[in-house]
Amino acid sequence: MVQFEVPAIVPADPDANITDLLVKRVEATPDRALFSVPEGDGWRDITAADFQTAVIALAKGFAAAGIQPGEKVGFLARTTYEWTLVDFALFYAGAVMVPIYESSSPAQIQWIMEDSGAIALMVESPEHFARVDEVRGDIPLVRDVWQLHLGALDALVAQGANVTDAEIERRRNLAIGSDIATLIYTSGSTGRPKGCVLTHSNFVELCRNSAKALDAVLTMPGASTLLFITTAHVFARFISILDIHAGVRTGHQPDTKQLLPALGSFKPTFLLAVPRVFEKVYNSAEQKAEAGGKGKIFRTAAAAAIEHSKLLEEGKKVPLGLKLKFALFDKLVYSKLRTAMGGNIAYAVSGSAPLGARLGHFFHSLGVVILEGYGLTETTAPATVNLADKSKIGTVGPALPGVGVRLADDGEIEVRGINVFKEYWNNPQATAEVFSEGGWFRTGDIGSFDTEGFLTVTGRKKEIIVTAGGKNVAPAALEDPIRSNPIVGQVVVVGDRRPFIAALVTLDPEMLPTWLGNNGLPADMSLAEASTNEAVRAEVQRAVDAANTRVSRAESIRKFTILGSEWTEASGHLTPKMSIKRNVIMTDFADEVAAIYDEPVSTTNVAIGG
Repeated sequence: MVQFEVPAIVPADPDANITDLLVKRVEATPDRALFSVPEGDGWRDITAADFQTAVIALAKGFAAAGIQPGEKVGFLARTTYEWTLVDFALFYAGAVMVPIYESSSPAQIQWIMEDSGAIALMVESPEHFARVDEVRGDIPLVRDVWQLHLGALDALVAQGANVTDAEIERRRNLAIGSDIATLIYTSGSTGRPKGCVLTHSNFVELCRNSAKALDAVLTMPGASTLLFITTAHVFARFISILDIHAGVRTGHQPDTKQLLPALGSFKPTFLLAVPRVFEKVYNSAEQKAEAGGKGKIFRTAAAAAIEHSKLLEEGKKVPLGLKLKFALFDKLVYSKLRTAMGGNIAYAVSGSAPLGARLGHFFHSLGVVILEGYGLTETTAPATVNLADKSKIGTVGPALPGVGVRLADDGEIEVRGINVFKEYWNNPQATAEVFSEGGWFRTGDIGSFDTEGFLTVTGRKKEIIVTAGGKNVAPAALEDPIRSNPIVGQVVVVGDRRPFIAALVTLDPEMLPTWLGNNGLPADMSLAEASTNEAVRAEVQRAVDAANTRVSRAESIRKFTILGSEWTEASGHLTPKMSIKRNVIMTDFADEVAAIYDEPVSTTNVAIGG
């Protein structure tokens, strides 16, 4: 059994809770800007001291409203400054937040509120309230539903005017490290969401150790980040708390369509994103270049960037010709992309899914070091991450300080340490199923290590396909490279107990019109029309062929079907973090899968679009 454990750098403090991170930050740098909020065409800073003052005032409001220490409060909102304000106010009031994805359906909201036992709920918008209102009668424990758009925060602050500072300080100090800090529900990709009990120590110890490990990222001059992925997810929630501990200025942009303008004005030094964001940046730039008649130049520049990065990573000498080519493209292409992303980004932390070496090398040559990491809700986000001074593109890095990672005999990744959750809420059976002897958490993912302990994740254990010929196939190895194509939305590889591997493909409704226009086709073509268009099918075929070069003949995709619709969270086929619900898709598109195998193809190494 291969195992790597990294000792904690910072001594554990079992009495500390998350509020101590803010208290110590204010003591150290009260005037440092911890947040910036949109104001006019720019951003207004909020200092650490001002943030703490606002947190205490709101915590008084929660106390005056009858929220008792240990009680749970649901929160349904987008990624804004107010999200973290409410989060810390609840910590100061001694309460426990239960975050809800802002895209959750009424049934999902009901389940989370009911299962958690939450006694109050805060929502951001009228649309959010309407969803809650649909199931209001089915969540009788909920006493209050506060609405941000109706001025709930100001009303709570006014309500708490007579609560003393001493009462909030008493409540703030009640929780110790082993107490529950938050109850975060899994995204439900394989069934009903489960509530993960994350403790104060999970966040405190992981923040303190991660800050040391990521020192170069968090302490560079003017360190700042712009959050746009949902803070209801543990990934952004952890970074929000880490930023407060490390004194990093944080901004928010919940509307991803406004991301580029926000990056341009905020000018962050590092980003937190999922691979799909990097794919979109690359694909948009490529299609924009194509529309301007410079598509060939862009692709040549991209190839040079990737080759340049690979040589540097391998410690090899860059030939003079490539050096000159790289310098030219830096002026013509790379610098413009850097400017579009704000001009100051030196690092990007990527998680949730494999990024792929191609994009990692491309952005590396732009001057953006993508620190790909790995973790789950159950591990308080990161278990492993590439570091500024210790990074390998294509891997998810080594274990963080205070974390151990090992591989079981079947290749399953197991984790233990300061970041591993306490239990599943109200579900002792599920808890017992995921823990092995010694406190190791079974992640359900399959991976491998190199000799230095850098982890590579190859897929989900439950998603491994076994063909009729007995070949084991990890879908991600094929799906990720196909999904990187501009016009591809999502991919699901099929073939379990079938004679060959095939795939269901959806088109990307955002990128498709641009690609169609660049290829002399009507840009207003519907998804259904595009799914049968020969040029579109040929482009998808190219993506499939490229993916097939990465695997053996027995693992290659022989046929694929392009669907005339897209998979979304609203359709029930994607989770809030945009992961595919494979079991739902296989049920809903069983006929399409069956049709693929009605006419088996001959065994060749050439993919056949079907």
